[in-house]
Amino acid sequence: MKTFDHLPASSWRRSALAALVGALPVLAFPEPSLWWFAYVALVPWIALIRSAPTGRRAAYDGWSGGFGFMLAMHHWLVPSLHVFTFVIAALLGALWAPWGALVRHFLAGTPPRARVAGALLVLPSGWLLVELVRSWQGLGGPWGVLGASQWEVEPALRLASVGGVWLISFLMVAVNVAVAVLVTVRRSRVPALAGLLATAAVTSAAWMWSPRPHPDGQVRIAVVQAGVIDGPDRRFAREEALTRRLAGQGVDLVVWGESSVGFDLGERRDLARRLAGLSAETGADILVNVDARRSDKPGIYKSSVLVGPDGLTGDRYDKMRLVPFGEYIPFRSLLGWATSVGKAAGEDRRNGSEQVVMDVGNGLRVGPMVCFESAFPDMSRHLADSGAQVLIAQSSTSSFQHSWAPEQHASLAALRAAETGRPMVHATLTGVSAVYGAEGQRVGSWLGTDASTTAVYQVPLATGVTPYVRFGDWVTRVALLVVAGWCAGQGLRALRLRRAAPEPRVPPARTAHGSPARPGR
Repeated sequence: MKTFDHLPASSWRRSALAALVGALPVLAFPEPSLWWFAYVALVPWIALIRSAPTGRRAAYDGWSGGFGFMLAMHHWLVPSLHVFTFVIAALLGALWAPWGALVRHFLAGTPPRARVAGALLVLPSGWLLVELVRSWQGLGGPWGVLGASQWEVEPALRLASVGGVWLISFLMVAVNVAVAVLVTVRRSRVPALAGLLATAAVTSAAWMWSPRPHPDGQVRIAVVQAGVIDGPDRRFAREEALTRRLAGQGVDLVVWGESSVGFDLGERRDLARRLAGLSAETGADILVNVDARRSDKPGIYKSSVLVGPDGLTGDRYDKMRLVPFGEYIPFRSLLGWATSVGKAAGEDRRNGSEQVVMDVGNGLRVGPMVCFESAFPDMSRHLADSGAQVLIAQSSTSSFQHSWAPEQHASLAALRAAETGRPMVHATLTGVSAVYGAEGQRVGSWLGTDASTTAVYQVPLATGVTPYVRFGDWVTRVALLVVAGWCAGQGLRALRLRRAAPEPRVPPARTAHGSPARPGR
């Protein structure tokens, strides 16, 4: 790691290297899914930043590394957004500039043990605040949160039930900082080893004492995945034919993917009648997703709509959090040019105002979300707290069919299930569709991007309230307090140093004749 020291402070090669090492964590996410790599993936980036000759250069290293991470995480957007993908990555990467300065402050040179101990608390907190800020919908949402790479690791899922994906991210960054110290600052290995032991202790405590969901029966939920089919009429016909296969299979609910219906059902009553007939044939309500201009109000909406044997039930959820550039253009007057260089939204879709829990019969209550809303922990937590027994995400990643995006999206449902203690169904139009139990464990097999079929899942229900549902995003609040406390401490320290500094001596004023002026004359 000391080879970083010879790089010139202003070298473009250093920025390129920072972007390269900053991109390494993406290998822990699907499709590579090298989950174990996430525990050391930040080490080269941290080692590079701590070797920066100045705080300004460290901030640039943080920015460049953040750019590399965001570009690698969202590389599958390039065919749709083209050069704008790089602009977005650069803007989001800037969020890591202060984190880079923090890394150098705590770890540059040979830091004393107390400073290393502080780094194990402040640096993970700083990273968490970066993830929190970029999780705002307008900045693209929490796609690629570091803790999400652990979606198939059982101890990590147990941590998620306690503090959400944020607790996993915090502990993973702490592990990376400790390993970086062990590799680059061997004289300070004691606090680093103590940090690793503390991380293991927290994980063990969560494993042993965190409450587990209580099994409460099962329901049969069918997923209809049409596959890539051009044209809304042909797509509907394919979904209709697939749904008919479910007759006599005793399903409790049928779920279609995002944009499965391309017409407003209030206007196309013939389609509503066909759906009602399918509901009668299968003996279950059908949850479809309508992507169309509404007939009862202006604008285009993406809506989860429930249909029963008697037609539309009246249960409807309008998607609240829209995908920037994909479904609307932020600051369209300023950024509208994005439509000329990629497949950005030509017209802004409208968003809903509140989440909805639907009663689908037999006492079963479900909470629908649409597309990347499954990336937001607060949305699934709110649905669970409102009484949803099953979480459902209707999605479509057909624009990124042969990329890492479908697998990454499907993996998020495991975390939402573990956080809330509620099973989750991730039903897609074109794959990957997946179902997870209340502890985040996989139920049945995935439906891949090459499948056009149906699948019936025996979904285990559960009761109980997880600490995350009960206490919410307490980890991010603690992180904010840690960073705020550190900033306040630095400010007080600077103030004390300023007061303790001796006042500069002022030479006595002299007269025109060169003699000291006499007071009072």
